[in-house]
Amino acid sequence: MSNEICDVPGHETCPAEIVPILIDSQTIAVLGCSSKPDRDSFQIAEYLQNNGYRIIPVNPTSGTILGETIYPNLKAIPENVDVVDVFRHPDSLPDHLEEIIEVKPKVVWLQPGTVNEEVARRLEETGIRVIRNRCLRTEYMVHLSKLNQTPRA
Repeated sequence: MSNEICDVPGHETCPAEIVPILIDSQTIAVLGCSSKPDRDSFQIAEYLQNNGYRIIPVNPTSGTILGETIYPNLKAIPENVDVVDVFRHPDSLPDHLEEIIEVKPKVVWLQPGTVNEEVARRLEETGIRVIRNRCLRTEYMVHLSKLNQTPRA
């Protein structure tokens, strides 16, 4: 097993940890999902949806993104969430801490540029797994596409 070092000193995540998350997760709430097709959050949500995940956009606007109802916050989502994929500025993450803890996802995935170490530490103290500075789409492409795997239904 190789050890891949994360960009955040002191935090390592290896493929052996990431692959089970990608396989076992079904529902991904995309916190900060944009309806604009040129935005990373939209493109990554679309890619994940096209590869078998249930995507739930979270944005204070209303309507739909990728055919899915937009929810104004994580607490408004009427189903369990496996992963919260974060596309918010690190300074805004403290505003979402309590709702993330209340929703109790298995994993909070902090995309590159979204890491707030204090929030990550507090989430981990509650037992929520935090992946830092890794792109969910890239990890899927690198690990699951090689294995010809899809999320478990």
